[in-house]
Amino acid sequence: MSKLAVAVKRIVVGRPQRSDRLSHNLLPKRIALPVFASDALSSVAYAPEEIFLMLSVAGVTAYAFSPWVGLAVAVVLITVVTSYRQNVRAYPSGGGDYEVATKNLGRYAGLTVASALLVDYTLTVAVSISAAAANVGALVPFVAEHKVAFAVSAIVLLAAVNLRGLREAGTAFALPTYAFMIGVGSMVVWGLTRILLLGDDVRAASADLELVGEADALTGLALVLLLLRSFTQGCAALTGVEAIANGVPAFRKPKAENAARTLTMLGAISVSLFLGLIALANLTGAKIAENPARQFPDAPAGYVQKTLVAQLADAVFADFRPAYFFVVVVTALILVLAANTAFNGFPVLGSILAQDRWLPRQLHTRGDRLAFSNGIVLLAGFAVLLVIGFQAEVTRLIALYTVGVFTAFTLSQTGMVRHWQRLLATESDPDERRRMHRARMINGFGAVMTGLVLLTVLLTKFTRGAWIAIAAMAVFFLLMTAIQKHYDRVTAELVAGDSDGVLPSRNHAIVLVSTLHKPTLRAVAYARATRPDVLEAVTVNVDDVDTKRLVADWGRRKLPVPLKVIESPYREITKPVLDYVKRIRSDNPRDVVTVFIPEYVVGHWWEQILHNQSALRLKGRLLFQPGVMVTSVPWQLESSERAALRRPQTAPGASRRGYPSLAQLPGEPAGPGGNGERTPVTQDDRG
Repeated sequence: MSKLAVAVKRIVVGRPQRSDRLSHNLLPKRIALPVFASDALSSVAYAPEEIFLMLSVAGVTAYAFSPWVGLAVAVVLITVVTSYRQNVRAYPSGGGDYEVATKNLGRYAGLTVASALLVDYTLTVAVSISAAAANVGALVPFVAEHKVAFAVSAIVLLAAVNLRGLREAGTAFALPTYAFMIGVGSMVVWGLTRILLLGDDVRAASADLELVGEADALTGLALVLLLLRSFTQGCAALTGVEAIANGVPAFRKPKAENAARTLTMLGAISVSLFLGLIALANLTGAKIAENPARQFPDAPAGYVQKTLVAQLADAVFADFRPAYFFVVVVTALILVLAANTAFNGFPVLGSILAQDRWLPRQLHTRGDRLAFSNGIVLLAGFAVLLVIGFQAEVTRLIALYTVGVFTAFTLSQTGMVRHWQRLLATESDPDERRRMHRARMINGFGAVMTGLVLLTVLLTKFTRGAWIAIAAMAVFFLLMTAIQKHYDRVTAELVAGDSDGVLPSRNHAIVLVSTLHKPTLRAVAYARATRPDVLEAVTVNVDDVDTKRLVADWGRRKLPVPLKVIESPYREITKPVLDYVKRIRSDNPRDVVTVFIPEYVVGHWWEQILHNQSALRLKGRLLFQPGVMVTSVPWQLESSERAALRRPQTAPGASRRGYPSLAQLPGEPAGPGGNGERTPVTQDDRG
């Protein structure tokens, strides 16, 4: 890695931390709440708006159902929070829904939960950042016109902050999260106080607009479907609850108890803010239309619909504009930071899945800052693709939402019921049995409630985008199954047998030669030092003049190694060498063939492109040949030696990977030039 790249990495990520500092990164409850609960807390900024948005299809009369829809969502939220308190106490290891489902319902149920959560975490980032863009756009028209660019930039910034480590990210996010709670909480309390106690006439700017329904949806089946759709949109308020169960290892001791208390705080705050916003919206007459241009016929020219929170803040703090700006700004901030829940949940879950060999092993490794860096980068990439693909439109993205999270909820709570049943079969203490019966009843009720919500989501959202989320879950499921099969197959192939240590009959060594210079002489000397049974030098004739000169030089030096010339009428290098090696192997199948390749080591990246790379391709092809060993013989140029003196000998993170110095990193030659970039000496590097 170049000095510039290292400098940029240190600026973005910070200095590397020792592994024994991991315990210092554990979170107290006051930091854990904004880290793990910012998603669930922030969803109150858009979940009430989505309820009103769906009901607007039938006109303003349908708003009368909004309190009942809100209460139904609140009941489900309280049920889920109460159920997950049982989860974190029973399974404090951090596997969360995945671990519960795997241990109680089987590996494929666990894999289904894992697929659902991976999709949901990705959507959490996309939805939260897109909602933040909409709120910022209410204050800054430029952002409203460039929502996608704003959202992508926010995701990149958030990923960079998380790459610096869990505790550092939590400290950075704590202030905005608490500011959101105070700002929106104060707005709800002051607004309700003005209306209900002081008798003030607090009206939203949209209260006097006529809201025209887009269809006759107030009768029969149409009304039922409308209410179900508004309910499922409002259930976005439940997303993020599972993140605490997945992040128990990040809490300070006692981990399970601290996680359970954080869940209780999360539930109480979320329900209060959610119901408070719905009540305030009804009392102020705020209106949100799915299609403002058609549904607000009397709106003034150029009317721009603000978010529900912005409308309420404008009405409540009409006489105190700083408070209005404060609420809108902290709402946008919490929506950006809400994605932080996913940036903590996705990498941890990915690490557990990698440990179980469902995902690539690279996701299990912590980075320089003790964060799961690969998982963070992967999540950011997926979220950016979603934001660009759906143009940062919250309503379009939220149609994909909640499918994954309620799939995980339902299977997790069903697994907890099985968990308590299994323990009850062996428990004899009456007090413990009563506690287990109570816990089983709570989880059973949670399984029924979340199952009904999942069924409702599938019925009402399938054609509106939920099928995309289901397809993504299926892709993750099949991909992870294929990854584990690969790891199982590799493990089976690598098991050592009784005859695997038998020595080959002979070692046939080949030194590839392009011209007679120092790297070639070193390669020949090293090959002779290994004392092979057969040693020969091989060159490919792609130019008669150069080949004749090489043969003449070789004879003049009287080298004790015969030089063989392979003809190549089509000027290829790779295929003639491969054919020659295959011929040796077919004539003597029990022999091993060792190919020595001399190569330059250069000190700068730009020097790398100045040399032909055909030997790299040859090396890559030889690696696939059974019974063939490939040995690189480096020759350090002066630029690589100067680079070695300028660079530190210990690489950040090297001890984590088990390599004490740069000179011993995999793929780098040992010695003073080991820090440079290697360029093979090929047929075009003559003279």
